[in-house]
Amino acid sequence: MTEPAAPAPQPQPAAPFSEAEDKQYATLATFLNIILLIPALIFYFAFKDRGPRIAEQSKENLNWTINISVIVVAAWILSIFFAFIPFVGWIISLLLGLIAWAALIVNLIFSIIGGVQLSGGQKTSYRYPFAIRVIK
Repeated sequence: MTEPAAPAPQPQPAAPFSEAEDKQYATLATFLNIILLIPALIFYFAFKDRGPRIAEQSKENLNWTINISVIVVAAWILSIFFAFIPFVGWIISLLLGLIAWAALIVNLIFSIIGGVQLSGGQKTSYRYPFAIRVIK
């Protein structure tokens, strides 16, 4: 008879961040919000359990990028739809395109402001001024 196989080793949880690493990753997560949604998702799911500052900031960043991504995608889809309607539709399509670009510029500005405030030690967390908090 053969002996039963040993159980597979369980993965160990990642080590918690030091205070400096926690601040560094929270700042990096905020700066990388310039790129929509993907960095926020990565930081939220990969690092939220490793430090209190990154947990709070990654949740805030994800909420912000969800809002901005929805605005940009909806504006682009509606812009394409209205582009097929002559004259009035073209004007509406142009305005929706401008709204999408304005949302991207607002995202760029607030991500830089938040990253600078976090890196300079002015704040321990940065809350975006107007965002619907989807993730509590």
